[in-house]
Amino acid sequence: MCSQPARLDPLWQTDVSRLSHSGEGPVPGRIIVVRHAATEWSKVGRHTGRTDLPLEADGKADAADLGRRLCGLRPTLVLSSPLRRALDTCMLAGFGDGVETSDLLLEMDYGDYEGLTAGQIREMRPSWDLFSDGCPGGETIAEVGVRADTILERLAGQAGLVGADVLVFAHGHILRVLTARWLGLEAAGARRFALKAGKFGVLGWEREWSVLSGWNQ
Repeated sequence: MCSQPARLDPLWQTDVSRLSHSGEGPVPGRIIVVRHAATEWSKVGRHTGRTDLPLEADGKADAADLGRRLCGLRPTLVLSSPLRRALDTCMLAGFGDGVETSDLLLEMDYGDYEGLTAGQIREMRPSWDLFSDGCPGGETIAEVGVRADTILERLAGQAGLVGADVLVFAHGHILRVLTARWLGLEAAGARRFALKAGKFGVLGWEREWSVLSGWNQ
């Protein structure tokens, strides 16, 4: 880990927070959400839920580059999905020491659509929309939203995270839903937040309001 400051916007300091359980400031201060780097399936748009794929060679290089782009960040808490593509991204970026894994950060369960592209699914169901229809044998977007809410509630309940940075390594759809819920949107609002592999977003504050401070960085 390098010693230079991370190139992220300054943390918003507030006295009152809509999501906070503390009068001392926002809980947490910021959440930096990182989508895992590229896998063989992510490069071609195949839905990758619980299939535990490794990073591609290019993905490993991009994960290491995340360490440079997040250089100087000193998160109080680092969380990761237990799936290897997320956890390996965390490790290669230099944030593996003390990382905590949580099944709440698993990618959406795509059920019968696991491994298929949107185009292949729409050959069977022309009007299919992930955010409206979910996946047979898997999850609905609302169910993913329940997991996202549980994550945010647990973070808000930790007094040690007042004004702190939390770094989260996970997957595209769960992080998009987490972002939507942070902003007070319904889980289906995640459709508006496309997040590329190996990129990160910053969930922060402006005064008492939760905001999106950066995206696809």
